[in-house]
Amino acid sequence: MLCVLAWQRKEEPPPARTTPSAAARPAARPTPPAPTLERALFFEGVFGEWSKYAVWENELTEVAFWSAENKAFSEHFEVFRSDGRYYFRSIPQFTRPLLTHGVPANSPLQFTEPQAARDEWLRESSAENLRAFMGATPKK
Repeated sequence: MLCVLAWQRKEEPPPARTTPSAAARPAARPTPPAPTLERALFFEGVFGEWSKYAVWENELTEVAFWSAENKAFSEHFEVFRSDGRYYFRSIPQFTRPLLTHGVPANSPLQFTEPQAARDEWLRESSAENLRAFMGATPKK
């Protein structure tokens, strides 16, 4: 029995770790805190003043609010309109194209527009640019 205990054992390497290291894992996006009642009332007031620039489809639109802390339009919301009231739902990002025309540069909000409205605006804009270019060409 004593000889079995003295017998040299083959050293096995420790089992490999199967969990990825912190460096290999993508950084988790921090979830923005839910707006406080005070912040929600502020959003509603700002949106009420600027809602004339919203482009609606099926009584829905999307907006982003300027964040002074982040110095970016970082708070995204889907807005549902019903009977003159607005209902806000926080969303991680826009699902529609950003509205890039017709909104004042000093707006505290970014708006989106449906893809169909975006395509129509691009067609009209291209046609207008072509007419302006053709009209500016000197005739011989």
